[in-house]
Amino acid sequence: MSKEAPKLIVVIPMPDIFLLDIAGPCDVFMSANRVLNENPGMGAGGYELLLASPVDTKKVVTKSGVEIGCPALVSEIDRPIDTLIVAGFSRMRFQSGHPFFHWLKKTYPKVRRIGSVCIGTIALAEAGILDGKNATTHWEFSQEFQYRYPAIKVDTNPFYTRDGNVYTSGGVSSGIDLALALVEEDYGREVALSAARKLVLPLKRPGFQSQFSTLLQVHSLENSIAGRLHPWLIRHLAEALSVEQLAERCNMSVRNFNRVFQKETGLTPAKFVEKLRIEVARKYLEDSDLTMDQIAEKCGLGGLVSMRRTFMRHIDISPSDYRRSFRTSLHTLEI
Repeated sequence: MSKEAPKLIVVIPMPDIFLLDIAGPCDVFMSANRVLNENPGMGAGGYELLLASPVDTKKVVTKSGVEIGCPALVSEIDRPIDTLIVAGFSRMRFQSGHPFFHWLKKTYPKVRRIGSVCIGTIALAEAGILDGKNATTHWEFSQEFQYRYPAIKVDTNPFYTRDGNVYTSGGVSSGIDLALALVEEDYGREVALSAARKLVLPLKRPGFQSQFSTLLQVHSLENSIAGRLHPWLIRHLAEALSVEQLAERCNMSVRNFNRVFQKETGLTPAKFVEKLRIEVARKYLEDSDLTMDQIAEKCGLGGLVSMRRTFMRHIDISPSDYRRSFRTSLHTLEI
């Protein structure tokens, strides 16, 4: 009986990206190999990793300055690829029409599955691989990505998505979540769980990308009504803050205030205030010892039940779970 050949995983490290974009998925696949080698009854074959450069040199320098040596250029690969993963993306180095996109488009039909880490989704989009499909990417680039590629259905809430044989993952560390999901798909939950345990990782992270995202980019609203109101709003969050009160503060009619506010921010005044309440509550949860009830009162979020409901609606995680995940490290050491 012939031994099952390992699945060839080609990881493409894009220049000028975070090392974790590359190292995270690679370490997951190698951890899975170790599990399979230690437990022959759990599966056979495992993985073979190949780093392939998308540029004309086999040396790829990451954002941290660490240099990655790739054994091959993508154009030199002449073996069947099981899984192809584009790790990150350099928007400055790869303009539309770049030869790498043509290579991706030509190679995609020959692979079992293809995926991306972080904004590696841009490469898949430029190659036309994501047209008409569901995808995710780093939450920070979601609006820009959706505007640039309207044929793609973007949802930056999940850590990773699958549409057919196309897999996309969110920001940086989400490549680890995706790799664990691929291992589970290939060899089952026990192998994936064992691989995660070796790396001291959860098999599935609780929550969604939204818990890491910023709900309001106030710095981009400096010259808007919202930007001018922001300091005053912060001081009065415990109050009811009706639209009439905000309009009066700006010496505008309610109708005109609503119209201008939505045009400048894309949000109704009520939705903006609600998001601001959540942002301030998050800071209290991260940096203070205030109780949940105190935070809810200071931020105008009603009681604990109301605050929990609002948190779940906006960032898909409860206030208590958020505090456990994001509380200042010093507090954790003192406990």
